[in-house]
Amino acid sequence: MLIRHKLMLRFTLLVLGIQLGLSGFVYYFSANTRSQRFEHRLANSATLAGRLLVSTHKLETGRLGSLHRGDLLTLPGEEISIYGPDNALRYSSADHINQSINLARLADIGPGQQVRYAAEGRRETIGLAFPQEAKANYYRIVVSAEDRVGQRQQQQLGLLLLLANVGALLLTIAAGWFFAGAALRPVTRISRQAERISAANLGRRLSEGNGRDELAQLAQTFNTMLGGLEQAFEAQRSFLSHASHELRTPLTGLVGTLETALEYDATLPAARQSMAESLAAARRLGALTNGLLSLAKVDGALPAFAPVRLDECLNQALELARAKYPDREWRLAFQALPPETEADLFTVSGNAELLTTALFNLLDNAGKYSGGPVRLDVAYADAQTLRVAVADDGPGLSPEELGHIFEPLYRTANALSRPGYGLGLPLTQRIIQRHGGRLALASLPGQGTTATVWLPAAPL
Repeated sequence: MLIRHKLMLRFTLLVLGIQLGLSGFVYYFSANTRSQRFEHRLANSATLAGRLLVSTHKLETGRLGSLHRGDLLTLPGEEISIYGPDNALRYSSADHINQSINLARLADIGPGQQVRYAAEGRRETIGLAFPQEAKANYYRIVVSAEDRVGQRQQQQLGLLLLLANVGALLLTIAAGWFFAGAALRPVTRISRQAERISAANLGRRLSEGNGRDELAQLAQTFNTMLGGLEQAFEAQRSFLSHASHELRTPLTGLVGTLETALEYDATLPAARQSMAESLAAARRLGALTNGLLSLAKVDGALPAFAPVRLDECLNQALELARAKYPDREWRLAFQALPPETEADLFTVSGNAELLTTALFNLLDNAGKYSGGPVRLDVAYADAQTLRVAVADDGPGLSPEELGHIFEPLYRTANALSRPGYGLGLPLTQRIIQRHGGRLALASLPGQGTTATVWLPAAPL
């Protein structure tokens, strides 16, 4: 079901429920008021009959004088029956009255009581105990009649409420359709705009309307997402461009060397030389492929994290760096340590292998480009954050190069003459981000580079 139809249906049901509840209350209140009013009229009629017949002792003497049966009848279809203290019928306004029913009702009428009986069709009945002036005995008067005017007014009220509810229902449906359409019109506009956005024109954005309501917030969220998708597509295009170039270079060299060897190598030394060049190209191709696989692996599901000592990961990475760059000087310093605590210092939640890889990549870059010592500083930035800084005195990076340094396979001008494929820093950044941390590079041309890692530390 469309949202417009859902909104219209819910709005209609809500208004209809309110209407029916209000109409039921009005009808019930009116019916109850009519019933009480007519009961009061029946009681007045019974009291009048008692005063005229009982108080004047006409029923005791049996002399009604000039009073006729119809003289006491003031209500439509009124019937009056008066019983003496001995439950004997002393007066009846008509001969057709079913006195057996009235006799059964007498037991309910106690001294000083007025009893209302259940209606029989349209006829309503009350019983009244009317005392004699000088005696303890009392007469019981049963009066019944039809409230024809009141019933007719009640029927008219019911018909009026029915017609009003039907008319209000139709108006509610029309109003619900209109207002639901008006409320969803911006959504329809956003949908049309979103349909015109594709991978070929991710630079387009949705209209944010007034910039304040929920739909504007939705458009802003979509625009933020589109911005992220645009960056991701651009990064993917750049990655594919660089990857195809980097993979093509060793493949071309490998194929060319093998073709030359097959065509021209006639001696064993020449063949061995071609095989060595081919092996070197194959190794470069394998290293590049492994780097790309590692990058893809970090973007996927990671193994379960466990408490890891970051200083131990750093020591392992430092041993690998010393083995790769034996002539480089490495200076490790621990600074800004917290006061004495029973908790283990330098503990983070993560994967030791991945963190060692990330730290080694930073040391590898520093050792590759630095001509002097590489400085490593380990400290607590605060009670919840560990900081590791790796600084070198290499050629440094320009602001433009810093803006692209984390793109996979991107290489600076100074890096083209050095071994590598531009995968270390992107891989390191993603490892740090997956551990809830942050990696930042600070560099100026000719002044070296400092890579700083912040990781959430275990509570002290």
